[in-house]
Amino acid sequence: MTDTVCNTAVPADSFSSLSPDLILEAIESQPELLCDGRLLALNSYENRVYRVGLEDAQPVIAKFYRPQRWTREQILEEHAFALELAEHEIPVVAPLANAEGDTLRECNGFEFALYPVKGGRTPELDNPEQLQLIGRFIARLHQVAETSSFNHRPVLDTETLGHRTASYLIDNNRLPPELRAAYKSLTTDLLQKVDDRFDSYRGVRQIRLHGDFHPGNILWRDDKPHIVDLDDARTGPCVQDLWLFLSGDRFYQQERLADLLDGYTMFREFDSAELGLIEPLRTLRIIHYASWLDQRREEPAFQQAFPWLASARYWDDHILALKEQSSALDEPILRWD
Repeated sequence: MTDTVCNTAVPADSFSSLSPDLILEAIESQPELLCDGRLLALNSYENRVYRVGLEDAQPVIAKFYRPQRWTREQILEEHAFALELAEHEIPVVAPLANAEGDTLRECNGFEFALYPVKGGRTPELDNPEQLQLIGRFIARLHQVAETSSFNHRPVLDTETLGHRTASYLIDNNRLPPELRAAYKSLTTDLLQKVDDRFDSYRGVRQIRLHGDFHPGNILWRDDKPHIVDLDDARTGPCVQDLWLFLSGDRFYQQERLADLLDGYTMFREFDSAELGLIEPLRTLRIIHYASWLDQRREEPAFQQAFPWLASARYWDDHILALKEQSSALDEPILRWD
């Protein structure tokens, strides 16, 4: 890694010290990069992401990683995966390397990466042709992903995404008192169903994944998807990179699934047994998301974006969503022939 001239005495225990001046200082600590003063915060909560203008050069995206969330080895493995995909002409927005080939940089205790600016719009999920094309690119991504494995990135499991996150809310009394017993009972039953389903599909192949492949992480440009944000890359079943494109009622999901897999199977076989994991994965995401929001709710950025987090109404709605998931887990799984 290139040595910098940053003031390492600046604390790095939170984003509170990440001021505009420090952001620009971090960028200019990189050789041959000179900021022109333009700095635009982008929509990101877990990390801090900015569009930074440069003198005599195209602007870049600077991504500052949340301290203590990932180890250095985990971040570098994410970067290596993105670069590997890009080398195989998968349209992933990969980090930029410096002259020494380093993609992870450090300044003032913060680790950060730089990316090229890529514009685009959200894909049209009602458009069968776009979904088929997305399916094709996911299959190509999985073709590359299955050729190797992660050594440091996490594994998608029910303990981390389900049991631990539910226990955090229960053990720390984060819910309104009148809802705690109902939440504990409901999540206990739900996670038992999820565990049973995962046990039933234990033979499903596990590969490297994007991990958080939802429409917001695709920029549609030049009639093809550009894939961003591998921050949640992990090992798990292939369907994890597909199911987030499925929402709405059963009929609507069935149609979207057919479009995705019509494209996917042009490049890679799909094990239809994995469809039985869609609702368990959705359940884990709902439980995990509520816990993630709660753990961040004291941060100013979260308070501004999610002012309702501490309200009883929010937790009422969350418990209702979990009850709906309990019913969904008992319904027949989606089909694909």
